Amino acid sequence: MTMTKAGEAEVAMQSLMEAGARALHGDDGAWPARRRRIIDWLVLETRGERFIDNIFVEMCRKLVEAGIPVARASLHFRIHHPQWLGARILWRKGLTEAEIDTYAYGVEDTSQYLNSPLRGFNEGAEEVRRHLDDPAADGPDYPLYDELRADGLTDYIIWPLYHTLGKRHAITFASDRPGGFSPDDTAFLMDILPALALVSEIRLKNRFARTLLETYVGPHASEQILAGAITRGSGVTVGAAILICDLRDFTRLSDLWPRDDVIDLLNGYFDALSEPIERHGGEILKFMGDGLLAIFPLSDPCACGNLLGAIGEAQVALARLNEENVSKGHDPLGYGIGVHVGDVMYGNIGSHKRLDFTVIGPAVNIASRLESLTKELQHPVLLSRAFVERAGCAATLENLGFHPLRGLDEPVEVFALSGSK
Repeated sequence: MTMTKAGEAEVAMQSLMEAGARALHGDDGAWPARRRRIIDWLVLETRGERFIDNIFVEMCRKLVEAGIPVARASLHFRIHHPQWLGARILWRKGLTEAEIDTYAYGVEDTSQYLNSPLRGFNEGAEEVRRHLDDPAADGPDYPLYDELRADGLTDYIIWPLYHTLGKRHAITFASDRPGGFSPDDTAFLMDILPALALVSEIRLKNRFARTLLETYVGPHASEQILAGAITRGSGVTVGAAILICDLRDFTRLSDLWPRDDVIDLLNGYFDALSEPIERHGGEILKFMGDGLLAIFPLSDPCACGNLLGAIGEAQVALARLNEENVSKGHDPLGYGIGVHVGDVMYGNIGSHKRLDFTVIGPAVNIASRLESLTKELQHPVLLSRAFVERAGCAATLENLGFHPLRGLDEPVEVFALSGSK
């Protein structure tokens, strides 16, 4: 059968393209060598980089240098965080930094997620792929695909990124080359995934350990623990303004209210207190049932003023919370706050196997006794003379005189916030 000139030209062009691909992809070993360099870099040369987003950006840059037509890539991690279900790290060609977005719990019920290719992937698919420049391509045409086409992208792939014990995250790659990724391109990309999985899992678990500590002991104590303060008795003496708060009649409320309402009550109460404390530089060391212990280290010259500012904002927030409780038919919440200043031992206390990172000392005891005294004196906030002198705020407070405190030989001069009875 005689071939037409058009057919001969097509065969010649195909042969030329195949020769170019062989030259680029590795009959001479160049393609495997480029892939090996990226894998070796991931495994051996990223040890000094703490953040996975920086590693991911550099990896994408190296892929482009190696001839892989990656124009967009993203990592999607499920993370252990009290506020966020997951996070996305997004890189685009030409950028030197990644975009990082977090996703709140409940995102999987939103239309944005339900109308995205990640939904199908999370339902168990090992690959989701769309040739964006092929109008006849099979499968649903998600809104994301229109956005990618508008950005000039031609191919989009989602693959799993497996961590230990089958923990499954996602990685995406998109191309802007006509026709998208070739089989050699996808093989190249898939070959580097095990190394990226190893590197990303280490960073993710390091971040998880830090988040876990910050969640349960606070940012300052977590830094101490991560720096090696993990033996019983390890710690330092620090000067601090101390705040102890307790919810009134919690036992009665927990007996009368449904369980879920009690949990909502406590969460709202702690939000009203915690957010102002943290915003003003305080460190919440522990929640004690319906109580809270926080310190404002005196290394900050404004510590006492910051504590007073936090109390003022917390009282406004608690008043709003009580308005909501009353509108629901509940009694308003009462509370007591005791404030003192002094040296505290800040460190690890407990048994051989179970430790608590906290503060102890006479100054903490006095703050606790002042909090208890609020019930007797019918003032929600009581402050010691020592704190008032340190803060220089006596003129704005009500002097309630001297009062005996349990465990102390001498009575303590006590002040209350004016008008807060």
